[in-house]
Order: sequence, then structure tokens, then C-alpha cells
Amino acid sequence: MRYELYYWPDIPGRGEFIRLALEDAGADYVDIAYSQDAEHASAAVAAGLDTRHRARPPFAPPYLRAGDLEISHVANILAFLGPRLALAPADEAGRLWCHALALTLTDFTAEIHDIHHPLGPGLYYEDQREVAVRAAATFIDQRLPRFLGYFESVLDARGKRRPWLAGDACSTADLYLFQVVAGLRYALPRAMHAAERAVPNVSALAARVAARPRLAAYLASDRRMAFNTDGVFRHYPELDLQPEPPYGS
Repeated sequence: MRYELYYWPDIPGRGEFIRLALEDAGADYVDIAYSQDAEHASAAVAAGLDTRHRARPPFAPPYLRAGDLEISHVANILAFLGPRLALAPADEAGRLWCHALALTLTDFTAEIHDIHHPLGPGLYYEDQREVAVRAAATFIDQRLPRFLGYFESVLDARGKRRPWLAGDACSTADLYLFQVVAGLRYALPRAMHAAERAVPNVSALAARVAARPRLAAYLASDRRMAFNTDGVFRHYPELDLQPEPPYGS
């Protein structure tokens, strides 16, 4: 099957969680963000959100077209793709667990976004900078270790013989966690330098995912969009409140 991925051009955003699964599996897909210039790509994405002429329009991108199906929401799309791309456990309990992990990562991603837009996306960052600094401090002190610690405990419980989050092989949940870690390293490098000391299993998982052959080739290609200050993960130095790492560490 040939898939069509619809997401805004010029930002990796939430669309990247879907790209990673498609790229890792070597799937045949069209990425609307790359298939035409930015203006036409944006128009194509927006057309799919039009509630006037469509019975089941998605609320927001990303959304995926697969034959006659159209699937929205990151976790929902990954639940659909996982079994089809050999990126999900074979048993129902395992697939449900994989989906639960993805939903937790969706919550985590939303909280990461909200540190730079705590008053909502309708205001520019500059209009909520002071509140964002307070939100970032709370996130770094409380929520960052809570979420990372949860995934660390999941991996620790599975042991060295089962180094993936769900099942006996890499799944969409592992790819999802990899992208969240990569985004946090970009957005909050000092905070993540400190936080990752307590979660060695999470760091090791991110390294394993990045080393997968197809994914490594994708990450090194010009198709991998760079993080920037228009996406979910944004680097504003004033929000990265941890001290600089020691020299030579």
C-alpha cells in the first residue's frame, strides 16, 4: 500500500512521529510537505481539514491516507501502522500496551509544547515569555523527571534481554520516545544533560533507535527536517534553566 502523509511543511512537528515509522519500515509513502512547494503543500493540508465538504474531517494534522481510509492523531495513526509495518507486538495485549505508551508520549509532548506557550497557541511566544519561564521551571523540576522516570522504569523492568518498550523488537512506541528525547535535547539541552543522568535506559534506547539502518540513513539525509522555533520542540535559552554541564563532561 502507498500511504500519503499530510502535515505542514517546514516544521517536523507531530508529523515527524509518523515519518519515523514509515522511514524505519521502508514504506512506500508520499510526504505532502515535500511533494510540492510550501504554499501548495499547506493548501493541500488545509483542504483536508475543511468541515464543509467532508463527512469525517480530521481536527488537525497530521493525518494519513491509506487507500479509502483516513486516520488522524499521532497515536491513532501509529496504532494503525504498527501491525502493518512490523512495528508492533503480535499479540493484542502487546499492541494495546504499545498504544498506551504512545498515548502517554502524546501527553508528554503536549506538556513540552506548553512550556513555551502556557497561555495558548493564539499568542506569540514574546507575549507570554514571563509566564513561560515559570512554566519551564515547573516542567523541568517536576514533569520532565516524572515522564522520563516512567519510561526508565518500564525499560528497567523489562531487563537487558528485552531492550524495547513493547514486545521483542522495536515498535512505534520506541520510535516515538526517540523523537521526544531528540526534541528535548534540542529544546532544553542543559536540562536534558542533567535529567538523562538518571535515565540511562532511556538514553540507550534512543541510541539503539538512531542506529537502526534505515532510520540512520533517514536521519543523515536532507529529508530529516531540522528542529526550529516554529515546531513543538523549541529552543529558547531563557527556558533552559539548568546550569551548564561541567567542563569536559
